[in-house]
Amino acid sequence: MEIGVVSLFPDLLRGALGHGVLGRALQRGLVRVDVEDPRAHAPDAHRTVDDRPYGGGPGMVGVPGPWAGAIDALTGRLQAGVPRIHLSAQGEKFEQRIARELAVLPGFVLVASRYEGLDQRLVDARIDRELSVGDYVLSGGEFAALAVIDAVVRLLPGVLGDERSSVEESFSGALLDWPHYTRPIEWEGRAVPEVLQGGNHAAIRRWRLKQAVGRTWVRRPDLILSRGLAEEESRLLNEYLAEREVDKNG
Repeated sequence: MEIGVVSLFPDLLRGALGHGVLGRALQRGLVRVDVEDPRAHAPDAHRTVDDRPYGGGPGMVGVPGPWAGAIDALTGRLQAGVPRIHLSAQGEKFEQRIARELAVLPGFVLVASRYEGLDQRLVDARIDRELSVGDYVLSGGEFAALAVIDAVVRLLPGVLGDERSSVEESFSGALLDWPHYTRPIEWEGRAVPEVLQGGNHAAIRRWRLKQAVGRTWVRRPDLILSRGLAEEESRLLNEYLAEREVDKNG
């Protein structure tokens, strides 16, 4: 996969991309990330890439020319037809299903704007899709770009050591993940649940599903309301809530 990022801070991106899962994927050639700075396409000596908004108001707006030049340069180096995605508070909310959509593509371009965003004419002329990583404000799109890249790259074949990891993680089945435990069996008076200490795989699967359904209902009920529950999941949720009530009244 080939990913392009348009950013005013290429070194910020390159530094973060060199670590962990992303760093290993880059080293192994499973993904390539190319960064283009709009300043390189500014025609003036000051390399101007933003200006005051027409109509007044605070902040600065990305000047169309340099940003279009950077987008075009990156797009020209990637496979024809890759989508150009602007990371914007006005965009569609980025979630796991979109990460899966992007993971099957040969690549894509992310445009990490700053300040008050980009001139709308540039968005209309060069952007195919807008995505938002959440309902909050960031100083720039670089951190959003890194979140999208990480979420997508970990879905690529061969990136994770155990391919089951990307299948069993939170949101993969529209449920939050179950609790995880490791050695030692007891720590500060708290023990690993007995069911996980044995080798009964059916019981472990049932316990994990119950915890996942229960956690999701308590923390993110919107996920369950949007997907519904299978018969077994509904039974396990009732068990989870009953056990939670017993523990509360304990």
